[in-house]
Parts: sequence; C-alpha cells; structure tokens
Amino acid sequence: MAQSVKLADDIMALVRHEADIHSRSVAGQITHWLKLGRAIEHSGTFDHARITAALEGKLDTNGLGAEEEAAWLDAFTTKMAEPSEHEKAFFAKRRRLGLGVGLDAGGNLCYAKDDDAA
Repeated sequence: MAQSVKLADDIMALVRHEADIHSRSVAGQITHWLKLGRAIEHSGTFDHARITAALEGKLDTNGLGAEEEAAWLDAFTTKMAEPSEHEKAFFAKRRRLGLGVGLDAGGNLCYAKDDDAA
C-alpha cells in the first residue's frame, strides 16, 4: 500500500535533480536511494548496528572504523539539526512569555513571536 511521507524542500530538490539526471520518477529515485542505503547498511563494509549503538551513546565512537565513523557523523549531524519535542516546547513557552529564544551572529539575544499568538 502506498504511503505519504513529508520530506524537507532541500531533500526534494536533490531527489528531483537526481531523478531528472537518471531519467527516473521522483518515487523511483527515492526507492533507488532507499535500496542503496539499505544495501550499504547491511554490507560487510561497516556494521550499521554499531553506528546505531554509537548514536544511542552505547558505544564509544573511538571504536568505529573510518567508514563507520563517517556514517555516524552524517547521522549525528542530521539528528542534532532537529530539535527534540522538549526543545520545541521550551522555546514555544519562551516565545509566549516574550523571552529570548537564541543568539544572533553577533552574540545578541534574539526574540521571536509565537506563531500561534500572531
């Protein structure tokens, strides 16, 4: 059964670009990348379970091989770029209270309006 998935605009731009280059549909390109990613994760080159364990803090990243470390770093960077539900709630509350929500490039406190309050 087909499923709908929301993907960020920048990811969709990459998908469309690669799909055009390789004469694939958008769905075909995503399927292709999913199959490649799964094959890599299950290959003998690196152990995906070890990368997952490192992301969960159950394995010291110093124990990863070079390819495992590269995969871990990519996943870690992606994970850290997304705020947790706790962080979203924290900053939503600060916006509602009119408190600072971060620092600008100059180190000055930034304020933001709560989208729901507008």
